[in-house]
Amino acid sequence: SIGWHLSVVGQLYQQHMWSQTMLDQFAIEVKNGALVNRAVSEADTGSPTRGGRPATHAIKTKDGYKLNGVKTFTSMSKALTHYIVAAFVEDIQEVGFFLIPRETKGLEIADNWNMLGMRATESHDLVLNDVIVPFENFVETKHKPQPNGWILHIPSVYLGIAQAARDYAIEFAKTHSPNSIEGTIATLPTVQQNIGKMESLLLSARHFLWSTARGYNQYNETLNIWNETSASKILVMNQGLEVVDLAMRIVGAKSLEMDRPLQRYYRNMRAGLHNPPMEDAAYTNIAKSILDLM
Repeated sequence: SIGWHLSVVGQLYQQHMWSQTMLDQFAIEVKNGALVNRAVSEADTGSPTRGGRPATHAIKTKDGYKLNGVKTFTSMSKALTHYIVAAFVEDIQEVGFFLIPRETKGLEIADNWNMLGMRATESHDLVLNDVIVPFENFVETKHKPQPNGWILHIPSVYLGIAQAARDYAIEFAKTHSPNSIEGTIATLPTVQQNIGKMESLLLSARHFLWSTARGYNQYNETLNIWNETSASKILVMNQGLEVVDLAMRIVGAKSLEMDRPLQRYYRNMRAGLHNPPMEDAAYTNIAKSILDLM
């Protein structure tokens, strides 16, 4: 969740996505502890990476824009001080983004996050009932897409989950000693094979992220890293899923015990399958770039 705050703020300022006046004003808020996230997803449109028109709409009035709608997956919703809400702006007939402070009248948190994994993100629905937003808080319209290295926080989280699963399995293997063998299970060839697989997968994922981050910092028109940023999440997530599975095989049935962390790592890692960018959309965009269809 805090990764989303860092990602949003990083992209806003690096790519100068708002007017300088709004950036300067919001910088003061952030320095004073403000937390922000984008509210983009909706139940009817599905993943924002698919480009559906939001049902949340903004109507221009004499006092500002009036917003109505419901946004889903608003991570860190109860802790946020500001929301950047995507809405269809009626007077210009396109999608825009509005900066809305938490205390704005008509803004509510639905308190309906009841999920198998990533429970602590508190990604409740954000409900907007006749919310009036000042004209100057209409902060974004369509802009030229740019590679966004800040979204590497997403695969970094999944890499961290996989690393934690690996660490737990290693410690378990080094200390678990059933009376059917001499020593610990770390001496068993099958356990060593699984540990070797885990380590190889983590090395691959870690170096891919490092390489992509380095490429982003060196980005220019001749060094195109669109595909790297698109692939980073799905590559790390899929390899992370395999790492957690291997860790659970090493630990065995005890990995399912609720007082052990592996069951939580498993549930949280599975959430990555449904967290944008979606796997099929990423693959399609990569293919289009190769086929010169973008």
